[in-house]
Amino acid sequence: MTRAAFGLGSNLGDRRAHLDAAVEGLAAAGQVLAVSSFRETEPVGGPPQPRYLNAAVTVETERSPRDLLALAQELERRAGRTRGVRFGPRTLDVDLLLFGDLLLEEPLLVVPHPRLGERLFVLEPLAEIALDWPVPGTGRTVSELLADLRHRS
Repeated sequence: MTRAAFGLGSNLGDRRAHLDAAVEGLAAAGQVLAVSSFRETEPVGGPPQPRYLNAAVTVETERSPRDLLALAQELERRAGRTRGVRFGPRTLDVDLLLFGDLLLEEPLLVVPHPRLGERLFVLEPLAEIALDWPVPGTGRTVSELLADLRHRS
């Protein structure tokens, strides 16, 4: 069994319902260990758009990172997500952030998530439920990445 962390975001439609459905859908991957509080955040990059609702989830799973990516994309599809403008508005975004201590770089999947250390809207909810998780390839924990980003912001 491996612990995996996901970041969730929604800024279209019933944001809370989209995130709740994503948490429920992630239970198909294994045991949901923790769900952060939901927090409203400003969009980063992309066109003008509504505020996001963000959260983080940890799951204990026997699935592979590629299987988890496929599940995340299926959850987005079920929520009616359409891919158009990069960093544009979306009904649901489900990102695999961490997968145990794995470092993986493939064309369609990078773990840890490549922008993990650059996004307060990801690190704040993740720190709430995985404060001391070592982030592979950085030599730092989630809490240390968050402190560093807050210092730079």
